[in-house]
Amino acid sequence: MSKIQIKNIAKSLGLKEEEVSLCGNEIAKVENVVGDKQGKLILVSAMTSNKTGIGKTTISIGLADALNAMKKNVLLALREPSLGPVFGIKGGATGGGKARVEPSDDINLHFTGDFHAITSANNLLASIIDNHIFQGNELDIDTEKIFFKRCLDVNDRSLRNVEYKIGKQTIKTGFNITAASEVMAIACLSDGMMSLKKNLGNILVALNKNGDPVYAKDLKAENSMAILLKDALKPNLVQTIEQTPALVHLGPFANIAHGCNSIMATKFALSHADYCVTEAGFGSDLGAEKFINIKSRVMKKTPDAVVLVIVLQVLKEHGLGDIERGFENVKKHIQNFRDVFKIPFVVAINKHKNDSEKDLKLVETLCKKEGAKVELCEAFEKGGKGCKTLATTVLNICDENSKTCFAYQLNDDVKTKIEKIAKKIYGAGSVSYSQLAEEKLALAKRIGGDKFFVNIAKTQFSFSDNKDLLGAPIGFDFHISDIEIRSGAKMIVAIAGSMLLMPGLSKSPNYLRMNISNSGEISGLF
Repeated sequence: MSKIQIKNIAKSLGLKEEEVSLCGNEIAKVENVVGDKQGKLILVSAMTSNKTGIGKTTISIGLADALNAMKKNVLLALREPSLGPVFGIKGGATGGGKARVEPSDDINLHFTGDFHAITSANNLLASIIDNHIFQGNELDIDTEKIFFKRCLDVNDRSLRNVEYKIGKQTIKTGFNITAASEVMAIACLSDGMMSLKKNLGNILVALNKNGDPVYAKDLKAENSMAILLKDALKPNLVQTIEQTPALVHLGPFANIAHGCNSIMATKFALSHADYCVTEAGFGSDLGAEKFINIKSRVMKKTPDAVVLVIVLQVLKEHGLGDIERGFENVKKHIQNFRDVFKIPFVVAINKHKNDSEKDLKLVETLCKKEGAKVELCEAFEKGGKGCKTLATTVLNICDENSKTCFAYQLNDDVKTKIEKIAKKIYGAGSVSYSQLAEEKLALAKRIGGDKFFVNIAKTQFSFSDNKDLLGAPIGFDFHISDIEIRSGAKMIVAIAGSMLLMPGLSKSPNYLRMNISNSGEISGLF
């Protein structure tokens, strides 16, 4: 199918010429124009990852294409890929087969420079902190209590811990990956320049020698940071290969950040379409939990329907070859949406060509035993046509008008929030804390952090904090090893187990499978 020029896609959404900044014929930046209309919000989630990918983005794209083919007014809203996973373990994140957003290579690489802008704004603040200390340290910053870290959009384990000198003082710090930076979270949770500047100014950067907090606004850093983020704040408009309009904007990880695209893109989609299809990284225990408990609260809109994507091969991996045993993992995700969040949902089986009819029937039966609607999807092989029955079911459950419940209340203290998530969503029996975590929780409480959201950073391979506990473990102790206070993003990041905010490359990373021809044609990117 031929592509429509992006300016014509923008025109079909009712945008004026001055509200669109073209980046060639296939990509555009759009102004944050939000009207009074509010469409239906469809959230795509997944079962727990394992060795095999789930294909959540592919199903999201296929579902949007199916709705578009049914003449429904739909907008797709996805996250931007990070170069870390693109060259690391996962490869690109623009869908696959006949369900893709285009131009895939550009989106997977530098795209419109949004990640570069986030990285630059983040590192500008880090350099401002160092310069303030070098120039006399008027704020009396305690150089052993600097919390703000630099970031970079690559997997580089050597940058986790770095040490350097300012004059005679040694600074010990490190780098996070850009997708895990507080500036990324702030950009995603801000709804315009005013809130962006306020949130940037509220970043806790350090303590002074009296133990009092020092914020970015005390260093007068928020305006210069916002200048770097001026264009990155605007959503990016592209299209699928079936000409469905798509917003691809910003991208925090779901295992170490809150895992959702920007509020600006989602609000734009809801006000310009009858249906917004979006996704949150990994499963109900990660991106979906954070979407509902954090993003939905900020934008005052909860999902009208959820699609839970599952894959037979991953079921087998969780069950060590036994599908029924592996289904315990899916069952827990079903329980989370049905019993905790109380959102209408449908299970989407992402069919692979080697799946047997017997196994598919077994999984359908298991889903129905849990009272779950279930549809077979072939987005990779057939695009929108492969998600037609899923689209019909989604349209029906969007009209159920249920009221979403949250896993915790905002007036709960931080420990209560963590324990409610761990016990209700993960199945933990208890939560324990390191001495370091306890000390930082005490600091968080002292500066008003009990009012913040909780973002738990944990492995995506298990409901627990141990990647080797497959299926649906219950009664385990969930250990919080560290706490990061993200006062600008209004969240407490609780780091579980051995989780790291700067990943490393694996033994066989994706870059080994990439090639670029002498004419510039790229292969192996996704």
